[in-house]
Amino acid sequence: MTARLKAHGLSRSFGTTRAVDEVTLVVAPGQVHALVGLNGAGKSTLMRLLLGMIRPDQGTVSVAGTPLDRLPAEHWSRVGHVIEAPFAYPELSVRANLEMAARLHLVNPSLIPTMVDQAVSELQLNAYTHVLSRRLSQGNRQRLGLAAALQHHPELIVLDEPSNALDPAGVILLREAILRRRDAGAGILVSSHHLDEVARIADRITVMNHGRLIGTLDPHTTDLEHAFFTAVHADDQAHR
Repeated sequence: MTARLKAHGLSRSFGTTRAVDEVTLVVAPGQVHALVGLNGAGKSTLMRLLLGMIRPDQGTVSVAGTPLDRLPAEHWSRVGHVIEAPFAYPELSVRANLEMAARLHLVNPSLIPTMVDQAVSELQLNAYTHVLSRRLSQGNRQRLGLAAALQHHPELIVLDEPSNALDPAGVILLREAILRRRDAGAGILVSSHHLDEVARIADRITVMNHGRLIGTLDPHTTDLEHAFFTAVHADDQAHR
């Protein structure tokens, strides 16, 4: 089965700093692939490379088997993402933002009202549909960004620290939304430093350190945090 996302030998430097170093990564259909690492490990830079937001110095990326630089608009419409901070038009309401996001993802106009209703319900934004996004709390802005990224049920989902700013109820809503889409066949790449939450959703966990992928962790490991820090420490010692 064709991978939802595949990167091979991906590298990017900023000046003398190697932010991403020869990364090869696959996200399969029906899989939550978690990317974990300390702050500065290169997770956000890698995700931006995977989505074409910045260009690699070397390496390739393909989405559903098509090279990123040849990906047509209709394929991009099957991708959903939140990178670093959720985007929303500050002077538009929650509902208007979701409608705009649906149009940008080429959703059939006749389906948009129902889709937005479902997104509002799924992330429990019902009380804020007519509130301007600039007036939302940080947590509700995060819910809005996630709703916009997920509402069109994309085949590929890339989420960078998606539980940031969410309260416990929001984390549970996000977890359920991710698992529903995984079960429907989406390939999902998610970065997080919340290892306990990663263990609840991930089918595969890859550890990143200093721009390199250094190994994998078993999501069912009893002490995932200990296993993570052991892997990072061993890599640091090996590259001193």
